[in-house]
Amino acid sequence: MTFKVLTTTAASITELKRDPMGTLHAGEGAPVAILNRNEPAFYCVPPALYARLMDMLEDEELGRIIDERAGEKIIEVNIDEL
Repeated sequence: MTFKVLTTTAASITELKRDPMGTLHAGEGAPVAILNRNEPAFYCVPPALYARLMDMLEDEELGRIIDERAGEKIIEVNIDEL
């Protein structure tokens, strides 16, 4: 059976156990595919990239909310009256 590996760097679980930080740094800021018996088990993602991914997901969710509310009635508010 073949599997798609969605990154250019891969390591075995054994390598990850032996040197976790070295395995993470091998990706040079990109995810590292962790393989179990030559099959992707999970991806090791650096904190900065994970934060970017979370921001992108939040932006997508906010965009979806905006699209849903696009047809709603607009309520005018004067900031000085608050």
